[in-house]
Amino acid sequence: MIKRIHHIGLAVADLSGARRFFEDVFQISSSEAESFGELIFSFLPAGETAIEMLQSTTPDGVISKFIDSRGQGIHHITFEVDDIHAELQRLKQKGVRLINEKPYRNAHNQWVAFIHPKSSYGVLVELLQTENE
Repeated sequence: MIKRIHHIGLAVADLSGARRFFEDVFQISSSEAESFGELIFSFLPAGETAIEMLQSTTPDGVISKFIDSRGQGIHHITFEVDDIHAELQRLKQKGVRLINEKPYRNAHNQWVAFIHPKSSYGVLVELLQTENE
């Protein structure tokens, strides 16, 4: 079951510049930059939801390719779920196209999986389980 919108991911070409912009314009402090695979990212808290700014560290990285084809901007929306395994099974039974049929651990050791945008009206949807199994 979906609990809330956890965060919205933004594809950015320059994480440092994006952090400065949001911190200056909206007076929100962002988290320190972190790395995971070919990504560097930072979070901006906004109530119970956050904004995740993502930058590829390689020209052929996922975010670089996204920016090349669509430009900078909203990359994905993340829903927090109470049981990611059950949610993936439920979605699969409904015929929803999944990028990840099995969840994997993200940089914060949370379970995540993605729904293909072709199944969700062009929106890349991430499911996230914050509590350990």
